[in-house]
Amino acid sequence: MARVVVTGAASPLGRRVATRLLAREDVDVVVAVDLLPADVAGVEAHQQDLATADLSSSFGDADSVIHLASVFGPAIEGPEIDDAIEVEMARRVLDAADKSGATRLVLRSDATVYGPWANNSVPLTEDAPLRPHPDLVFAVQKGEIERLAADWAADHDGVTVARLRPAPAVGDGELGWLARTLDAAANVPTGDDVAAQYLHLDDLASAVVAAWAAGLDGPVNVAPDGWLTPSERRALDPVPRLRLPEPVALKVASWRWRLRLAPTPPGILAYARHPWVVANDRLAATGWTASQSNEEAYVAGHDPSAIESISPRRRQELALGVLGGAVAAGVAGGIALVRRRRHT
Repeated sequence: MARVVVTGAASPLGRRVATRLLAREDVDVVVAVDLLPADVAGVEAHQQDLATADLSSSFGDADSVIHLASVFGPAIEGPEIDDAIEVEMARRVLDAADKSGATRLVLRSDATVYGPWANNSVPLTEDAPLRPHPDLVFAVQKGEIERLAADWAADHDGVTVARLRPAPAVGDGELGWLARTLDAAANVPTGDDVAAQYLHLDDLASAVVAAWAAGLDGPVNVAPDGWLTPSERRALDPVPRLRLPEPVALKVASWRWRLRLAPTPPGILAYARHPWVVANDRLAATGWTASQSNEEAYVAGHDPSAIESISPRRRQELALGVLGGAVAAGVAGGIALVRRRRHT
């Protein structure tokens, strides 16, 4: 009978994982650790800040540790991000797991650690190198956490450390922060679309438990079978997307971020323009399957908006109107620039 510590247990994912663990006959106690109260009946709850608290009481005698807590979420910048608290929490969790004698660990990383590069394989397997985009702090910090976890595992014989790399996660009527940010980046018009993946939180939770139960070690991709092709992705979009050259699109994304018009941090646009979809063969070998496809997860995560009730013809008219306005603004800006140069 296992005593399993789950960090981030108050999050939508953490609650799902804790509930699944409690339903298993081979789990005796689920210790829910979070800064917020975990609303899950039956857990042993510990409200603690993983970055500062003494973790010995919550991690003591743990057989397993599932680390899901993250400082990334609605806020994707700020002191906690700048100070790499995400990395510090992982380091402290690994230290606590060491002291408790835990022999099975699962850490949530992310598929963004592969980076968005034109020469990426489609799909990427766990053998691909980690090349996070240097401008996306989230991916860089997840890459550093993976390095720490791999080094820790190398020093602990007989201990398994699964590093899960999920595709962007969504819930019913709710996008995870990464999926929401990628959506905002995709709304910046560029010349190309790429394949995309979406993972329902229910399936991510079942993957976490499957990786723990199977004692998987090392990197593990998490995604439904296949991916959405650019044409399939466009068919699901409520509004046609315009296209701009990449240099202009990069400037637009930068302006939107600086003016707080959209959650498009530096580096995210590259993830909407270059491939980084992953293969799930290693996880599937445990018997895990996603209950929802990429398309189903995408639809589940997007609430119908007012624009979706507009007829396709009217959407096209609106799109053409926006394009005409953008062209007119560009022409006006060019004329103004020429006039200024003539007067200098």
